[in-house]
Amino acid sequence: MHVLLLKEPREGGSGPDPYIKELASRGHEATLIPVLSFTFVSLNTLSDKLFQPERHGGLIFTSPRAVEAVKMCLEDDERTEQWNMDIRDKWNAKSIYVVGKATAALGEDANILPLLFPCGSIKREVLPSALRENGVPLDTLMVYQTAQHPDLEKNLKNHFTEQGVPACIAFFSPSGVKFCLETVRRLSGEQLMQIKFAAIGPTTAEAMMAEGLSVSCSADKPTAEHLATGIAKALQ
Repeated sequence: MHVLLLKEPREGGSGPDPYIKELASRGHEATLIPVLSFTFVSLNTLSDKLFQPERHGGLIFTSPRAVEAVKMCLEDDERTEQWNMDIRDKWNAKSIYVVGKATAALGEDANILPLLFPCGSIKREVLPSALRENGVPLDTLMVYQTAQHPDLEKNLKNHFTEQGVPACIAFFSPSGVKFCLETVRRLSGEQLMQIKFAAIGPTTAEAMMAEGLSVSCSADKPTAEHLATGIAKALQ
């Protein structure tokens, strides 16, 4: 059966997208259509903050784009030399957190200095609120803006025209639900109720249900293996 994945391509590297690979191993053909586009902003401000590590107690990353923004700040040869000379070691001596199990430790390690939090224009307030409640100061800086991919509607229309209505559609973010759902409904027509809708996790599932969609499966963990397992069960 055919599965439509509404997500961005694999971050870096080569080879097949892991979600396509996992679904193929379970006998399902999958197509990926990018949903979002990103524009980087405030990189000069981020660079200034990165080169003053003494003003922060650590760093928080909640998306690959935030990491990419930091890398862009180091592209200048002079900056790179300074970073390699001593700035990197100063950051490495501090706490660097990423989304996952390590994030849970934030409340147990309240630094006097604020944590630097480069983020996107669309972010949930769960993490900042939790940190404030635990007395952890946060220096939030928006470093990229999220928007609908310029070719999204065209790509969706072409896919439905060429492949027909998919057996399953997987959403990977609330933004994906927001940007795609109206077009998916229009293209699916009366066959909408036949589609199995999958979510990468509970937050996306909530956004789908808020729009009146019946969620057939939500991945136990936000990985290709767990989502593919859920989709395979839903399509049995």
